[in-house]
Amino acid sequence: MNATNMHTQEPNKPLSSANWTQRFRLGDGSITVGVKDCIAVAGYATACGSEACDATPAAEHAEVVARLLAGDYTLTGKTNLHELAFGMTGVNTHTGTPINPRFPLLITGGSSSGSAAAVAAGEVDIALGTDTGGSVRLPAACCGIYGFKPTYGRVSRQGLKPEHSSLDCVGLFARSLPLLSQAQATLDPDFGQTPFAAQPALEDLRIGVYLDGSADWMAQQIQSTLAGFNLNTQPVSLPSFDAAYQAGMTLISQETAQANTAIIHHPRLGADVQARLMAGSQITSQQAAQAEAVRRQFKGELAELFERVDVLITPALVDVPLTRQAAMAGQQDLNLSRFLRPFNLSGNPALVIPIHYAGPQPVALQLVANHHRDAWLCALGQHLITTYSSILGANHVLA
Repeated sequence: MNATNMHTQEPNKPLSSANWTQRFRLGDGSITVGVKDCIAVAGYATACGSEACDATPAAEHAEVVARLLAGDYTLTGKTNLHELAFGMTGVNTHTGTPINPRFPLLITGGSSSGSAAAVAAGEVDIALGTDTGGSVRLPAACCGIYGFKPTYGRVSRQGLKPEHSSLDCVGLFARSLPLLSQAQATLDPDFGQTPFAAQPALEDLRIGVYLDGSADWMAQQIQSTLAGFNLNTQPVSLPSFDAAYQAGMTLISQETAQANTAIIHHPRLGADVQARLMAGSQITSQQAAQAEAVRRQFKGELAELFERVDVLITPALVDVPLTRQAAMAGQQDLNLSRFLRPFNLSGNPALVIPIHYAGPQPVALQLVANHHRDAWLCALGQHLITTYSSILGANHVLA
């Protein structure tokens, strides 16, 4: 297998968008997959959407890639991303910036921008992403598809860049939640697929709702959606939530800077990413220790919460995402990950489900469960979609 360069394509198959950095075809399964370009595929560079990274072809597949190839899957290429998977807009001056198929005036979200856009556009059935601070769930919400972050540590990170992370998980995108669950069972042998019908009835479900910090219109839309369920919901308090967000920012900054020390001054590194790496390199051991203390406190709050509720629901988005034009001009809004990043710190599984909304912007729920209730969470999501199909689901995206 020959290595290919950025934006290499199969003969006679033009690269029609910035969703992809490399195109190829591996496997003979019936389900097509895009792989975020920070996940190793043997024979191809793991370039992380950057001209500063080593372009040596990977010697072996990442474990998640090998698992998919052993199943009913065909890989069709490497998907684009915010450079080094270190940004929330998806803008990339080296490899191009994907267009949001559902909301083209808005960003796709990042960092797994190409994976989300390729799935939403119907170019693949599912795609792998990585989620260190919301980098699967934010693009899923922005593009109106499903996105799932598993419990930290359940899915192998062998063959990923960066090699070490206390926050990062391999996650999935799909337009069909059953298809997402099927793929998750391939990646996580302990996942299982138990129908929610085998669980307590929906009317017995205890649902905690956390909306603090969302835009007024978003909070109203989420409340209206939940009212349509007519289920047992209750507002909850998470005193350490804001601190958990900041702690997640501290740790992702420090860990990403440490992982990229060798290229931090590379002349081909994007200015936005380089500035964040430089800031991350200044984080002290005391600041990191304080962030770890917040992690312990927040995990304790959630453990106590999940004794009182079965599932926590938040908005996936704080407000309307940035416009593509603003992001291309350099504007950043890391607060987009407000409701997402804390659960990287805690390691809880989280699922994003689109809401049917007639407005010109995306709206989505985030469902969060206790650790290792991954299969239960996805089954619950599917049961809600089936029961409330007029309210929830990704059936409005491009086919």
